[in-house]
Amino acid sequence: MKKIKVTTGVYWVEVPEAKLYVLCGCPADCVKHLMKRGLIIPVEKNGVFFETGPNTILLSDISLQQEQFSNLAEFPVLQMLYRQGLILPNHPNNTGEKPLIVGSEEQIRAQVDYIYRGNYGLVSTEEIMRAGIPADAADDMMRLKRRFAFGKIRKTEELIETRIVRDEAVELRNGVFIRRKGINIYEFKYNGETITVDINLTGKEEYEAPYQLGYHEIRREYFSVIHSGEGDGWDINRPCMASILTFQGKIYLIDAGPNITHSLRALGIGVNEIEGVFNTHAHDDHFNGLPILMRADHKIKYFATPLVSSAVIKKLSSLLTMKEEVFSNYFDIQHLALDVWNNIEGLEVKPVLSPHPLETSIFFFRTLWEDGYKTYAHLADITSFKVLEDMITDEPSGNGISRKYCDKNKRIYLIPADLKKIDIGGGLIHGNAEDFREDKTKRILLSHTALELTNTQKEIGGSAVFGMADVLISSDQDYTKSIAFMNLQTFFPEAPKHELRMLLNCPVETFNPGTIMIGQGIINEHIFLILSGEAEFIVSDYDILNRLASGFIAGELSGILGIASPGTYRTLSFVKTLKIPCELYSQFLKRNNLFNDLKENIDKRILLQNSWLFGEMLSSRIKSGIAEQMECFSYSAGQKLPVVPDNLYLLKNGEVEIYSGDKIIETIRSGGFFGAHLILLEASQQLEARTTKTSEIYHIQGEFLQDIPIVRWKLLATHKKRMRAAITTF
Repeated sequence: MKKIKVTTGVYWVEVPEAKLYVLCGCPADCVKHLMKRGLIIPVEKNGVFFETGPNTILLSDISLQQEQFSNLAEFPVLQMLYRQGLILPNHPNNTGEKPLIVGSEEQIRAQVDYIYRGNYGLVSTEEIMRAGIPADAADDMMRLKRRFAFGKIRKTEELIETRIVRDEAVELRNGVFIRRKGINIYEFKYNGETITVDINLTGKEEYEAPYQLGYHEIRREYFSVIHSGEGDGWDINRPCMASILTFQGKIYLIDAGPNITHSLRALGIGVNEIEGVFNTHAHDDHFNGLPILMRADHKIKYFATPLVSSAVIKKLSSLLTMKEEVFSNYFDIQHLALDVWNNIEGLEVKPVLSPHPLETSIFFFRTLWEDGYKTYAHLADITSFKVLEDMITDEPSGNGISRKYCDKNKRIYLIPADLKKIDIGGGLIHGNAEDFREDKTKRILLSHTALELTNTQKEIGGSAVFGMADVLISSDQDYTKSIAFMNLQTFFPEAPKHELRMLLNCPVETFNPGTIMIGQGIINEHIFLILSGEAEFIVSDYDILNRLASGFIAGELSGILGIASPGTYRTLSFVKTLKIPCELYSQFLKRNNLFNDLKENIDKRILLQNSWLFGEMLSSRIKSGIAEQMECFSYSAGQKLPVVPDNLYLLKNGEVEIYSGDKIIETIRSGGFFGAHLILLEASQQLEARTTKTSEIYHIQGEFLQDIPIVRWKLLATHKKRMRAAITTF
């Protein structure tokens, strides 16, 4: 047996004699990591070219680690079925053996449903009709789905094999056994030899991206397209096809694919700056970055047709084993009408249904300017003209499409625009550059491929480099000061505008990535209102590392008190700030009767900033609002915390044990919290808590936390972790 560390949280275990190759852990882009490590390589057998790779996937016991998906088996399974050839007719690898997925019963059940939804989206006429589609059109959509599915919607169990691992060792294949030794710790055994893998993320570890992107300083234009991804789910060097729109200074994403954190950081965009995301469909390479957008301090607008949003919500709910209605706790859902121009504060968008195995929209964006509309067309996951032609059937009930539908889609794909990005991935479910040879669009970009462009393709369209921008309408203003004013006005709603303009007259300072803004132990002379980008707050002695984004005021508390900074503020990307002298800021607070209120809450604000739950991504305004309603209560040792459905308990000092029955789940200290299951109202088992020392505990009313996505997200992750610990026997 051999064990190889692939990347953080991912291992490879192979037993060649038993013909077993196990991918242990499958976060986003794990297939690309396997390719980079040479564990997936192209080979030839009997004149057939295909890839090697895993034939077994070991799932994480925990669906979320560090608030990132741990189990995304869709692309690894696709790699086995199609790129290795396990499902292809007459392929030398098609021996009847199916991909094997191994793990806990809960995670296997979630993966089976998630892969099912990833293959087909909505799976019945009734589900499609519930998304607002008439019965006859819903029937046509199912005929198309069945054609893509080679005539039949197949249950996941027909494509894969599963093995549930409980407390006892179970055989995988050919004499190889596996048993669980602890949460995410597994032991493999074969012929007396053992190997142990631990796929837990520890400390501040995160799943890694397979590529390096560098750093870029973007400019917010009146209307522009920033190119944030040109690859596909197999491209080891580039992010998947995506774009970012800037419109009147606001930032909108088109799709949220794998490792979106790295893309946003490379572009100097913090998650709090995002106004909305337009989602084309629910395949992992366009969808699985959504949890990162749940980590904002406000609900980001989610723009999609009811068809697409329905499929996305069902798939996401499967992954997180949550109710579908919970999606609206994290996003402000904005449904778009198909085939018409939807006006979003001056930015018009028309979604058009595109033939694909699951519900997919291409997008046309436009806005009015002096010589008419400027337009951008984003054509992700389209179907080539040849495949469309091959799908035509004259049978009204036959699987496929009509000649009329085929011709309509061709016309739509070729609608001229000022800028058009098209999927040229080829095959049965992607586009072909040749189809656009006669397109009258002013500038065509070829995307969604891992291959080098051919000379023929280069004659049809150009290519984009990560971070490159196409400016459709330039801006004659710098939106930075407008963003600063909106932040100040939101933070100080009662302050007169002329007072805010006094602060606004301070200079904007841009910090390069990796720059220390304020060092620990330094008495800072300025505070910095973060306007864009991402920074971090570090106190290494107490293992504090919290990320900061737009709306946070770095050095505020130390600045107004004239004391040394308790930690280090360091940039992770290009960061733009409003640089305000501490003395001017203090005078502003005093002149507007805000100084005393802030000083009264300083201890609370410091606790919030140092805590894992509240220290990350929250704007200073939100932290201030939470601090104002926190109430502190004293508890003696051995006292049980009361069960108040809408309360979160945040430990100021002392010690608290969280337990279930006679089992102690976790011991928390200053900055720790209890009550996540009460606020989420998702508890399948009641947890309890009691003090082990005299403790001071803040009570926070849940209603103040309901609309803060990152807090809800962390509560959900903690709840799942604790519930898992409650039911395990080791």
